[in-house]
Amino acid sequence: MADDLGLWGAGEQAAAIALGQLSSRELVSHVIERIERLDGDINAVVTRDFDAATERAAAADAAQMSGESLGPLHGVPFTAKDALMTAGIRSTGGARELADNVPGTDAAVVAAARAAGAIVIGKTNLPRWSADNQSFNDLFGTTSNPWDLSKVPGGSSGGAAAATAMGFTGFEIGTDIGGSIRFPASYNGIWGHKPSFGLIPTTGYLDHIRGGTTESDINVFGPLTRSCDDLELLFDVLLRREAPWVPQLPPAPDDVGSLRVAAWLDDPYCPVDGDVLSVMHAAVEALEGSGVRVDHEARPDIDPLPAWETGLWLVRAAMTLAGRGEGPKHRDWLEHHITREECRRKWAEFFTRYDAILMPVSFHPPFDHMPEGTFAERRIPANGVERPYIEMTRWTILTGMSYLPATVPPLGLTPRGLPIGFQVVGPYGGDRTTMALARHIGELTGGYQPPPRALG
Repeated sequence: MADDLGLWGAGEQAAAIALGQLSSRELVSHVIERIERLDGDINAVVTRDFDAATERAAAADAAQMSGESLGPLHGVPFTAKDALMTAGIRSTGGARELADNVPGTDAAVVAAARAAGAIVIGKTNLPRWSADNQSFNDLFGTTSNPWDLSKVPGGSSGGAAAATAMGFTGFEIGTDIGGSIRFPASYNGIWGHKPSFGLIPTTGYLDHIRGGTTESDINVFGPLTRSCDDLELLFDVLLRREAPWVPQLPPAPDDVGSLRVAAWLDDPYCPVDGDVLSVMHAAVEALEGSGVRVDHEARPDIDPLPAWETGLWLVRAAMTLAGRGEGPKHRDWLEHHITREECRRKWAEFFTRYDAILMPVSFHPPFDHMPEGTFAERRIPANGVERPYIEMTRWTILTGMSYLPATVPPLGLTPRGLPIGFQVVGPYGGDRTTMALARHIGELTGGYQPPPRALG
């Protein structure tokens, strides 16, 4: 693995370029070769801009030779989720209505990555309007999980996560309104961070035919990476830097061992599959073995089912423009927002006593492709029971609707060889704490490991 440039972290790649040990052209050429050789059955990188990327790499090398640094990601190639407007490259949101859309401007996060010196080489697959936990659409077909091609990579940032796991990109930028960073990170064995709502700008998001100019309730953008170092690096690169406000966040804790940690790994509200539980329990045991005290009984004073129902309503309201019909009246939204604010206050009270809580991402491991049927019709198996498809969002919406940060470290594999992660959730604005604790957990569990086909 250490000899494969594509599997290095983005920070490692940038450092090697800065030291003259590697050229951007060599790295871009290597990544292009990986995509062309290994992406066929996975189908993660669906629009490719290799010639332009090669030209940008040559320009990055010329700058480096002249002593000019373009930023902390100087010369590092990356792919951009196809929901993100990318200047000069087809950007569709997975929808036929935008099949020929070539934006003239970048999404704010794409612009930030480019300003840090990174080079766009292509776009990654997703479901139509980013509205599923699978990644298929009529334009580009189906993306498969690199650990098992019969399984989904998650959604909606499934192509992004698969590309990251396979070393097709230095990093990716996911979107998350109901779990679209967290599911793919968990399902592909990589790192993901869903930031506190509002910290990273979300303009340039193609989630409906007129999308791109506004920022939606609940939705966030955040990094998908192969290391926690890169997670922290990209978080800083992407942070909002312009009015209406600029975030000022508490620093990471000096001593992770002193953190007050709770674990809420299972609940009758949303029972978790035994294979998933076994991986999560092993990670928590390792955490306790390292000296961190974990409270297995602590819970926020929230009834999770009505909280999830409120959150699900708010998510659907935020996605109204991607569907049909008039959508909810503003008074209806305000009523649900009041209930959401009550949940936020209860979470805030919980976090006066605890610094973080560990929670599942998904009650099931990566599942078989399920292209047929609607959300209402599909069923997901867990512990031998078929459960409604929409229930998969019960752990992710519970935290997302309250605007909380959640970091997903890779924890290990199920007996069937499928990756599992969990959410390290903290108080609003506690992003650096959740990443620090996730880093410690990842060090205990081994962190990112490439899928076997990434080594082919």
